[in-house]
Amino acid sequence: MNVSDFDFELADELIAQDAAPRGTSRLLVLDRATGAIRHGSVADLPSILRQGDLLVVNNTRVFAARLFGHRVPSGGAVECLLLATEQHDSGIATDQHRQTQIWDCLMHPGQKLKPGALVRFEGPAGALGAEVIARHFQGRRTIRLWPETGGNLETLIDALGHMPLPPYIRRADTLADRERYQTVFARVRGSVAAPTAGLHFTPELLAALERTGVERTEITLHVGYGTFKPVRVDRVEDHVVDPEHYDIAADAADAITRARNEGRRVIAVGTTTTRALEEAAMRGGGRVTAGPGTASMFIYPGHRFQAIDALLTNFHLPASSLLMLVAAFAGKERVLEAYREAVQHRYRFYSYGDAMLIL
Repeated sequence: MNVSDFDFELADELIAQDAAPRGTSRLLVLDRATGAIRHGSVADLPSILRQGDLLVVNNTRVFAARLFGHRVPSGGAVECLLLATEQHDSGIATDQHRQTQIWDCLMHPGQKLKPGALVRFEGPAGALGAEVIARHFQGRRTIRLWPETGGNLETLIDALGHMPLPPYIRRADTLADRERYQTVFARVRGSVAAPTAGLHFTPELLAALERTGVERTEITLHVGYGTFKPVRVDRVEDHVVDPEHYDIAADAADAITRARNEGRRVIAVGTTTTRALEEAAMRGGGRVTAGPGTASMFIYPGHRFQAIDALLTNFHLPASSLLMLVAAFAGKERVLEAYREAVQHRYRFYSYGDAMLIL
């Protein structure tokens, strides 16, 4: 299967640079059995979904993973993106009586940041020190990170860091993004990207769905940089996705099992939720089981879905692994036809864009 088969034309002006108010985005509804398409708004979800449906959302919380600092002692500018899925806590370094952590990250300018290089990130809240301890491919580094001014390391990262908006949002992050680039059910800190299908929900919309009889449960998958990783191969089967850590609580697993046993629809909110549920179902022999795990499965056409019956998602990049996942669920030709119609109707694309519901 060729990666080029998943390409499509998209004008730059359709890539959303700012988010619409929650609950107001447009919604394209695709019937995967017939290919029928209808247009509406995410506010219509209570009238589209039905009593007994189970929404499964990802409650991960994005942290301020992008740090700007300078080399020590030269003063040269440095940008660092901490990769959420690669953290290893090394506890307290007894020689300096300070908390340290070892992180994998992306650093720029990578060619100048060799093992032994020192970096400082600072602001009104304090300062973080970092040392490059290993060099990897495509700008990746392993660094040792510590609070130079004392205090809790995670608190300092959140205070000094910037929200890691995707690279196709061509502007600096703002204070507003700290709230808007989180879902209303974000609770568990650990992602470098938002589960963007969840960005459309408001407390009022969730309450309306509950009154309709739509149930909801939460799982956690921490979204890593791999969500932006381009597919650099020609054949789909040769691509490898980056692993992402997930956790499914016992009550969530039980709710999903009950819904499937009773013939009710399980509706995944987002590709991140889908990856966690399908991975758990594969490991559980077709049943979503509770517990932590690592989602390393690459879902593309040919995959047999075992955990979900419907999918709410945003519109994804051409020739991306996320578009391939959606095509696996609804069929490549039907998805690409829906994307062509979305372009014609000038839907807003990507993280801060509009939504698509596949039933």
